[in-house]
Amino acid sequence: MAKTKTAVLTAEQKAAKRAKTWTQIKRDRWMYLLLLPGFLFFLIFKIFPLWGILISFQEYYAGLSFFDARWIGFQNFVDFFVGADFLRLLKNTLIISFMNLIFYFPLPIILSLLLNEIKVQWYKKVLQTLVYVPHFVSWVVIASISFMILKTPAIMGNDAYTGGALFEIIKAISGKEVDLLENPSSIYWVLLFQAIWKETGWGTVIFLAALAGVDVEQYEAAIVDGATRWQQLIYITIPAILGTIVTMFVLRMGSVLDTGFEQIILMQNTLNQSASETFDTYVYNYGRVGGDYGHTTAIGLFKSIVSLTCIQLANRAAHAVGQAGLF
Repeated sequence: MAKTKTAVLTAEQKAAKRAKTWTQIKRDRWMYLLLLPGFLFFLIFKIFPLWGILISFQEYYAGLSFFDARWIGFQNFVDFFVGADFLRLLKNTLIISFMNLIFYFPLPIILSLLLNEIKVQWYKKVLQTLVYVPHFVSWVVIASISFMILKTPAIMGNDAYTGGALFEIIKAISGKEVDLLENPSSIYWVLLFQAIWKETGWGTVIFLAALAGVDVEQYEAAIVDGATRWQQLIYITIPAILGTIVTMFVLRMGSVLDTGFEQIILMQNTLNQSASETFDTYVYNYGRVGGDYGHTTAIGLFKSIVSLTCIQLANRAAHAVGQAGLF
């Protein structure tokens, strides 16, 4: 009898909870309506395409349906991992990614701190605008500028063309011809400096927003206590944005195998390809151009699994040091 009464109460509680939920939905219906476009976007462009993961387990070619392609299990993964290209692609991708992580990632933070110290507002806004501009420049334009600066001398017909400005400067100073675009060991640095020039300013947006939320009274109290600008930076400013820095670092670790396809494919040539070929360019060359969709989809799935693992590990590390992390 007691069990029956408990079951009735539980059913009544569930019914009351459902009624309360529908009441809340009806009350906030316009808010849910605003969420609908975003929900449909993720549903159509993020969730439905997951069906394509099946391709990585099939011998799939363009024109076949998923049901007509021959099922081969993990053969695409085996071929990729034991192939001659895997270690080379992994090395190139990790070198480019970790160079960006070590040299590029701290720069937006440093630039944000420097901009935050400027007290003349109109001057600060002008500088912010100037450092934002490179972000809106196409990678095609940046690649063209890089070729003009770094190109080696060329002879076309009877006309001889001098090299780029930096090439000629290095040659005049050292007496040596340094080919930065065709040297596999130097292409890493070319890609790094391009990324720094283009994205450092834009990367300050999030950190400047975090700095704007720091309580001004903390600085006033620190000034009263005799703290210098450096001490205010160390003990107030940096701790205030540390959570944002950690969150951005966790997100960055999630894209450790994403090196920027457009930038690299524009700077890639036959002489530097041994160093500049990454997972992204390999997928394009062998998937889109070569038509081996099953093999390259397996690579994409491998990248996704690694990215998810890196985010989880980085997030746990953030919790271990006392930060909120991403989730």
